[in-house]
Amino acid sequence: MGRFRDSGSDEEGEPGIDMSPMMDCIFILLIFFIVTTTFVEETGVEVDKPQAASAVNLEKTSILIALTAGGQVVYGGQDIGLGGVQSLVRRTLAKDPAVPVIIQADSQAQSGQLVRVIDEAKLGGAQKVSIATSAARG
Repeated sequence: MGRFRDSGSDEEGEPGIDMSPMMDCIFILLIFFIVTTTFVEETGVEVDKPQAASAVNLEKTSILIALTAGGQVVYGGQDIGLGGVQSLVRRTLAKDPAVPVIIQADSQAQSGQLVRVIDEAKLGGAQKVSIATSAARG
């Protein structure tokens, strides 16, 4: 009579590689990268920024407000209007008072409107208000 072999025994089978520790490491790295990633909230509209020779890079964590050529004040893709700037800045600065305000004004926007947006940001408690420009070519 033939000998029956138990299919569940590993006595004569090839040894397998345990993948559990590798999967644990991958999940830990994934969680690390998700937690350490900083998300920059864009304004949601394209503006043609004026050029400046003194353009410098600012911090990534900032309040980005766009002023379009038509006079719209946009934050996060929504038109918040001039009246919404002060409350937006005040709410954001309550979480972190060192966050700068960056205004992305279109080069065709009226300077009076830009001054009013800067003034509203200052009234909201902003210590640092900057205007986004593109580096001068040439």
